[in-house]
Amino acid sequence: MEFEPIIGLEVHAQLLTRSKIFCGCSTEFGGEPNARTCPVCLGLPGVLPALNREAVSMAVKVALALNCRINRVSVFARKNYFYPDLPKGYQISQYDLPLAEDGEVELLSGERSKAGNIVNYRKKKFGIIRLHLEEDAGKSIHDTGEDTYVNLNRSGVPLIEIVSQPDFRSSQEAYDFLFSLRRLLIYLEVNDGNMEEGSLRCDANVSVRPKGSEKFGTKTEIKNLNSFRFLQKALDYEIQRQIEDLRAGRTVFQETRLWDPEREQTFVMRTKEEAHDYRYFPEPDLPPLEVSGAWSEEIRATIVELPEAKRERLCATFGISDADALLICASRELADYYETAARENRNPVAIARWLTGDFLAFWKRDAIPLSAVRVRPGHLAEMVALIDSGEISGKIAKQIFEEIWTSGEAPAVAAQRLGVRQISDRTALEQIVQSVIANNQKQVAEYQGGRTKLLGFFVGEVMKQTKGQANPQILNELLKKNLG
Repeated sequence: MEFEPIIGLEVHAQLLTRSKIFCGCSTEFGGEPNARTCPVCLGLPGVLPALNREAVSMAVKVALALNCRINRVSVFARKNYFYPDLPKGYQISQYDLPLAEDGEVELLSGERSKAGNIVNYRKKKFGIIRLHLEEDAGKSIHDTGEDTYVNLNRSGVPLIEIVSQPDFRSSQEAYDFLFSLRRLLIYLEVNDGNMEEGSLRCDANVSVRPKGSEKFGTKTEIKNLNSFRFLQKALDYEIQRQIEDLRAGRTVFQETRLWDPEREQTFVMRTKEEAHDYRYFPEPDLPPLEVSGAWSEEIRATIVELPEAKRERLCATFGISDADALLICASRELADYYETAARENRNPVAIARWLTGDFLAFWKRDAIPLSAVRVRPGHLAEMVALIDSGEISGKIAKQIFEEIWTSGEAPAVAAQRLGVRQISDRTALEQIVQSVIANNQKQVAEYQGGRTKLLGFFVGEVMKQTKGQANPQILNELLKKNLG
């Protein structure tokens, strides 16, 4: 029997507000443990929360970008559970009436080939059940012994939770969705996308069912996946585990599991709670949140060109591939960089290849802001123009690129300084070709007798005389013409 997976994601994203959601404490990451706290985020008795307007505005912006319906009135609730890093004994969240519902996104999703490459990109639509606001909990730190410490600096940092429909049918689709969502949040400047620091976290709900069946299987939840690689590996493992259990006649239990990256397997954390286990009830200290239509439209007007729209436009305008466009549109800065360079050159496809190849490799290696990169868009455009005009070869271009990455000088200046400009003057090259032929009559006779591989010998001789600067294409043409 063939099975298919059913996957849904719950994504928690910290908002880049200056202060916490219900108090004025700083949201800056790090610092001395428990230093960025006050009676409100410590959950001390007798204090009242005050809602951060900036957090609401950011959450509405994301909801609009995800094509959600903004609820005119939403309600905060107390989600009751005990954990050491939740000092109040409850989390202020939203339940019955969330900020936004019923969204949908359309994005490119591919398939992973046996070689590990993403192929067969196609557009797919994925639904959003809800988006709601809540406060983050603190962080428990387990040392190597038996002690656990609690750092409450993160307690009260504003979060949005985005809950998808169970629309994903492979780990790759879930990966593509999370990648696209992270990119969207960064474009909107509401989240930094830093999964290692925990500002973006993901839980995955997964079940399997016989192909063709409409009924969902028993789902498990995999908590706290903080990287794309862990998400994909955990899903693949859990899907296979459930399939093997069902084929062996074993029961799949509804439970919460964690991913062990060292053993590369999931393990049980606890049996899964239901909503009633949290004893939700309206937060008595916060009035209902009202978002007027006028405020929503005011926020909508601030939304920049979104990454999927930008990707489609760059593909249509410059003829670049989907794979290149996805890499280029990974950030607004990089997309703007590419567009500037592409408009200064007649070969935007070559610009894209350089940007997604050598440029990205050097940029990732040095881990510097794009604004600090010395190779500016005009430099990249100029270098591609030098290649297209035959003044430098692709091999020489790599040498020049490495030079200008450090020096920041123009490619033509670097080529002149290094003495590596190609010789493309046909008259000058033909004189050298004829000289080489005249001095190597034995090899000429052998070539004309059928040893055509000797063409490489003549290429090498010309390259020696030109110090490797002869245009290879013109050189080959001239040699074949003169050798007969």
